[in-house]
Amino acid sequence: MKLIDVTNNHSDLVMEQLENTDANFVKVFSLGPTTIIYSGAATHKDVLLLNKIRNIKNAEISFVLENILETTLENVEILHAPHIVELSIPNED
Repeated sequence: MKLIDVTNNHSDLVMEQLENTDANFVKVFSLGPTTIIYSGAATHKDVLLLNKIRNIKNAEISFVLENILETTLENVEILHAPHIVELSIPNED
């Protein structure tokens, strides 16, 4: 699997997130057919995995945990929905 930074292709999404949430930064990645939206705020980091065609695979979740959040499954709150997974982790002080 390979993450490709496509943040510049989603400038409207990035601006909307920065204006309407507590996020300090927003990055958008492509992981094949899955879009990854990574945002960080003072108190937490969130990753949203989106795939319009199929549900998110466990391998994709594991890849994001290791390569973006740099943590393990035990430290993350996970919300599953059809075609979407949200991962949230509190910032360490």
